[in-house]
Amino acid sequence: MVRALTVAFQGEPGAFSEEAVHAFFGDDEETLPVPAWRSVFEAVRDGTATAGVVAIESSLAGSIRETYDLLSEFYDDGIRIVGETSVPVRLALVALPGQSIESIERVYSHAQALAQADEFLRARDWQVMTTYNTAGAARMIAEKGERGAAAIASPRVAELYGLEVLADNVQTGDENRTRFAILARDGTTLDAPRSLAVDAPRQTTLVFAVRNVPGSLHRCLGTFAARGVNLSRLESRPTRGARWEYLFWVDVDADAYHPDCAAAIEALRGETQMVRILGSYPRAQETS
Repeated sequence: MVRALTVAFQGEPGAFSEEAVHAFFGDDEETLPVPAWRSVFEAVRDGTATAGVVAIESSLAGSIRETYDLLSEFYDDGIRIVGETSVPVRLALVALPGQSIESIERVYSHAQALAQADEFLRARDWQVMTTYNTAGAARMIAEKGERGAAAIASPRVAELYGLEVLADNVQTGDENRTRFAILARDGTTLDAPRSLAVDAPRQTTLVFAVRNVPGSLHRCLGTFAARGVNLSRLESRPTRGARWEYLFWVDVDADAYHPDCAAAIEALRGETQMVRILGSYPRAQETS
C-alpha cells in the first residue's frame, strides 16, 4: 500500500514554491497551499503535512532570511532539512485581458520577485507594491478585475487565473534560480523522488554560535579545513537572545556521518557554545 504524501508550500497555486514541490516530488503528490513560510513549518510540525517546501536562497537576491530564522526556531520541534531542489525563475508581467504595458500604473508581487525584476521595473514609472506571494498577486488582480494593475509572477499563472502575459522574461539575467529546502519531521523517511540521482552527492546544513574570544571563528572553520572538508556556504545571522551577537550558518559538502565530517563537527563542538545539525541530504542537481 502506497502511503499518501501531503506537501505544504507557501502561496497560491502557480507559485514558484509549488513548482519546487513538483520538481522534487513529481506531479502525483497532494499539495497543501498555506499563507506564510511559518505556516509550512507549523503544518509539518503538527502533522497536517508530511513534508514542506520553503525557499532558502535566491541566486540573485541572496538568502531568504526568514527561513533561516524559522529553521532555528522550529529545531526543537524536530523539523529538519531532508532534501533540496533548485528551480529556475522565469518572471512575467501579467494583467487582465485587453490591458497593455502602456495602461499599467501599479505592479504587485512578492518582495523577492520585485527585487529579481528590478532592472525591468526601474525603467518604468510604475507604483510598485509588495504582496505575500507572486501567484497571490496575480489571483488578486483577477478576482478584483483590477484594471491598470499587473503582477510579476511565473508566466504559467496567466492561464490559471485568466490573465495575459504582457512581457515575458522580465527577471534580471538568464541564470536566476531559487533554492528550496525540503522539510520533514526528524526520523521521517520519504520515498526517494524520481528527480534525485541515486548517487547524488550529499551535504549538511548546520548552525553554530562562537565564543566571544579572539580567533574563535578561525578555529571553528579550521576544524573542517584540517580534515579536508569543504564549506560551500557561510553566513552570519544575528541571534535573538543577545544584542550584537551572531550565529553562523554553514553548508558542508559532506554527509554528517562521513568520518571526516563527523570528526570535524565533534571538534567544532569543543570550540563553540552551540552546534545544531539542521539536516544531511542529497544536494540538488540543477536542470534547466
